[in-house]
Amino acid sequence: MLSMKNVIDDKNPLIREKSKEVSLPLSDEDRHTLMEMYQYLVDSQDEEKAEKYDLRPGVGIAAIQIGIPKRMCAIYIPSVDEEGNIVKCDQWALVNPRIVANAVKVAYLKNGEGCLSVPEDQPGIVPRSAKVTVKGYDALTDQEVTIVARGFTAICLQHELDHFEGILYYDHFNKEDPKAPIPNAMVIE
Repeated sequence: MLSMKNVIDDKNPLIREKSKEVSLPLSDEDRHTLMEMYQYLVDSQDEEKAEKYDLRPGVGIAAIQIGIPKRMCAIYIPSVDEEGNIVKCDQWALVNPRIVANAVKVAYLKNGEGCLSVPEDQPGIVPRSAKVTVKGYDALTDQEVTIVARGFTAICLQHELDHFEGILYYDHFNKEDPKAPIPNAMVIE
């Protein structure tokens, strides 16, 4: 089981390394790693498990964040109703995902982004495309997928794919004024 002790932080130079393509079909080792990453996200959003195993809640994780420079990431974004029941869930265990199209419209999270590999809060606005189309192999369904994502899910995908290039979210900040609003952008609460 993965925990925060497996996650490298932004002081570790490995986090800035470029990740390599992964051979398909997936090796047993790569599949196991990817499924552990996915399970970390699921468990991290369960309050009891998160507390018991000291897991910081996350909606995405890239393999480089556990010290493996491979183009693999997991996403787990559940939507819940008033009773806390999951009504929809964007979830993938992606191998070699790449953005094939993106909207010109800019979006950002009002309260900024966070990252499992960035333990100290870095406040600022991260401009992202409001909509992206991502292609890759999904190990959860064992097939090539095309994902058209908007808003929060699009931001999460871009954040994780940035990790493949050694880019952290705060690298996107406006250097003069990190919190400067972006005119005509979609602001996501």
